[in-house]
Amino acid sequence: MAAPKILIEKSLRRLTLLREDGPAFSCPIALGSQPVGHKARAGDGKTPEGQYAVCLIKERGKFGPSLGLSYPSLRDARAAVLDDRLDPALLPLFEAAERTGNRPPWGTPLGGEIYIHGGGASSDWTAGCVALHDDDMAALFPLCPLGTPVEILP
Repeated sequence: MAAPKILIEKSLRRLTLLREDGPAFSCPIALGSQPVGHKARAGDGKTPEGQYAVCLIKERGKFGPSLGLSYPSLRDARAAVLDDRLDPALLPLFEAAERTGNRPPWGTPLGGEIYIHGGGASSDWTAGCVALHDDDMAALFPLCPLGTPVEILP
């Protein structure tokens, strides 16, 4: 069976786990405190948009089991260099992370540590993460290995 893919539709506040034969799981989500638009910098309260992957799996995080996402991507970093939000000397770190599938640098002005985690999905409250109800996260977590593609749509 092919690897799963996570589709996050911000406007619908929905996460869907897709398998090659169709949707396997769907649940409501909460987003960052400023949910409209793409994350541009640390502390902006936005949830990123684009193509990412699960790059870190935490059995026990602040909000229970958590799937770390590969934000900021190389694409995010290149865009940030063009508008002076990121030092171009950092680009090789993002290139290496994308090439190897490892976690990108999270300590830059772009922010990072964007997770899919529990904690509740009744209203937008995160610092930019995607939050699920705890029982939904418990169902999703074991189905998503490292490298699971994650597409986040506006």
